[in-house]
Amino acid sequence: MSEKQKHATAYWRENLKYLLILLSIWFAVSYGAGIIFKDALNEIKIGGFPLGFWFAQQGSIYVFVILIFVYVRLMNKLDKKFGFDE
Repeated sequence: MSEKQKHATAYWRENLKYLLILLSIWFAVSYGAGIIFKDALNEIKIGGFPLGFWFAQQGSIYVFVILIFVYVRLMNKLDKKFGFDE
């Protein structure tokens, strides 16, 4: 395996690690907070609405948008680390 190919494989492996972590967070928030822990979270109110309802309707979308920005930042750092920034 050439040095360039090892470099690309390391880049891709770290990219997949970031994807798995961020998608796991999104899954935990959308599925966990919106469905599994809904009853416990509904005891807390935000703006008059139960927190479980809020996560199911809006919270997971907000978290997903935040995770997009986090991913962009992580990928910019990764590009600089591996010399793919322009």
